[in-house]
Amino acid sequence: MWMLAVRDNRDRVAFGRLFDHFAPRLKAVVLRSGSGDGQAEEIVQEVMLTVWRKAAQFDPERAQVSSWIYQIARNRQIDVLRKENRPVPEELGYEAEAEPDASRVVAVEQESGKLRAALGALTPEQRMVIEKAYFGEMTHQDIRDDTGLPLGTIKSRIRLGLERLRHELKGLRDE
Repeated sequence: MWMLAVRDNRDRVAFGRLFDHFAPRLKAVVLRSGSGDGQAEEIVQEVMLTVWRKAAQFDPERAQVSSWIYQIARNRQIDVLRKENRPVPEELGYEAEAEPDASRVVAVEQESGKLRAALGALTPEQRMVIEKAYFGEMTHQDIRDDTGLPLGTIKSRIRLGLERLRHELKGLRDE
């Protein structure tokens, strides 16, 4: 895992791969949220610099790499929008509460744990393509290019994996 190599060894090659993977995806998200091209480039550069500087804070037990990086990007974009005194786009919306409700924090942690357990119940092949598609925001074509798997195999693994996740997580919304 590239992030662990960056965190543990300050591995520049791993960081380059991490950058190459996330920079275009981050830029697309920032552009969709209303920033201009130049501003999006600047935000991505600042986010990836923060990833390098704060790599020691990354904990794979608490978050996926993509979640951690996208949270940094979200916070950075909110900071930029506040400086410009522009309203925060709905996609980046946040709650104005100073302290999150403890029961909500516990509920989110429990749901996250159940999701991790459900992902762990998938076959390694299903988990890999689902993580790439949903956490890494990769298209089926990107996954094919990355893994060399046929598109039909990728689509089947995602479909079967999602069916299994639905089964594993059934009742979560009802709780």
